[in-house]
Amino acid sequence: MEYKDKAYWQTLAGKLTLEHRLFIAGKYQKAQASESFSCINPATDHPLAEVSRAREADVNKAVMAARSSFESGVWSEASPAERKAVLLRLATLIEKHQEELALLETLNTGKPIRHSLRDDIPGAARAIRWYAEAIDKIYGEIAPTASNALALISREPVGVVAAIVPWNFPLLLACWKLGPALAAGNSVVLKPSEKSPLSAIRLGALAKKAGLPDGVLNILPGLGLEAGKALGLHPDVDCLTFTGSTGVGRRLLEYAGSSNMKRVWIEAGGKSANIVFADCPDLGKAAASCAAAIFYNQGEVCIAGTRLLVEASIKDAFMAEFIKAAAVFTPMDPLDPDAIMGSLVDQSHHASVCRYIKLGLEEGAQLTLDGRDHAGNFLGPTVLEQVTPHMRIANEEIFGPVLAVTPFSSEEEALHLANSSKYGLGAGVWTSNLQRAHRLARKLKVGTVFINNYNEGDMTVPFGGVKKSGNGRDKSLHAFDKFTELKTTWLALD
Repeated sequence: MEYKDKAYWQTLAGKLTLEHRLFIAGKYQKAQASESFSCINPATDHPLAEVSRAREADVNKAVMAARSSFESGVWSEASPAERKAVLLRLATLIEKHQEELALLETLNTGKPIRHSLRDDIPGAARAIRWYAEAIDKIYGEIAPTASNALALISREPVGVVAAIVPWNFPLLLACWKLGPALAAGNSVVLKPSEKSPLSAIRLGALAKKAGLPDGVLNILPGLGLEAGKALGLHPDVDCLTFTGSTGVGRRLLEYAGSSNMKRVWIEAGGKSANIVFADCPDLGKAAASCAAAIFYNQGEVCIAGTRLLVEASIKDAFMAEFIKAAAVFTPMDPLDPDAIMGSLVDQSHHASVCRYIKLGLEEGAQLTLDGRDHAGNFLGPTVLEQVTPHMRIANEEIFGPVLAVTPFSSEEEALHLANSSKYGLGAGVWTSNLQRAHRLARKLKVGTVFINNYNEGDMTVPFGGVKKSGNGRDKSLHAFDKFTELKTTWLALD
């Protein structure tokens, strides 16, 4: 892949025309109250655009458009092959506009253009294409009844889906949800984070160009406590899918319970552990992977390996390798293609992460690597050692490039430490002992266990967590379970 140079991206940024309006029923339009909010480039703190601010009236309009399109059957009753063709065109359009979309992600979130171009946008197109290819290969069932009856089990789209997505991987995570929801025949109201709405807004025009019928995809930039809450409480939303913080996920569950008991699928926070045993087959590889697990995307990753549990007998040797691996993660201008670490998403989040570093020191942790010597919203790799299980930095999601290191002396202790978290999204195990790897894979209370790697995978496997990391799964065929209803048809044959 060609990443061009910094001047190329700066020039392209200067030529961008940023769409900032809501997308409802196939048209861009201002919010009904004509209000807006500022969209900021976190790398410079300069404004990018004033974005239309959706409120309850706009949510009502978008949900009505989604319901009308769904009930009309123009999409919900289209054949799987027809839906497949439209979504394949959308995936191709995302790829065609890869540079533009990648630039929007980088300008809006502060992530390196290298990562937006290599990971986010291809991943978004891949998700749409994967579900497009899957939908005409899913069959119903015939139950094993007596000979005088025939029982058919079929899947139907759930109806109107509200999708609320976060700011760390804006378009990628949106497409993880849009892919299966649209392929199954639903109509969707997408609410991107107010911190990163630009790529989602742009997606509306691409979806229309691909042939998606008006009203099937509606996009509402707005504040979580306004547009997000209105979607959670709306009586005509059948399903809500969300990726974000555990606290917001809890509120959405409450909104659903107090309205129409819509199904709610939550992919929430994490405090995932990388567990490195003395029989780790390659300390250098493990150190590099553990560094990437916490510092990639500035640590703004739900499944980031934020806790490092390392066997005491190799701790010093491993940490020496880790510090070397961390050195490559130097915050730089996100538009520089050589950058592999950009800025945090905004001033308030930067301040929050720094407060956790200060808190860790007050709790008695030892600062091995301090990333606070950067200007603006930039924060480098930070490592806190001698972290004990009772410390807040060992238990609370920081969502930044801050690693908490705890030594252990036995497999049982490592398992106890890993499972002591209220979260359960992921865990990594580094060992050459196959029996140990299988034992821990069974006993770790998480959605995904990585053996001698971290956060590898593709669209074929489900992604999600347990405990306060949420419910349901993104990716794989299992994602269709969130966006379809099972129907039984029983026929008496005599």
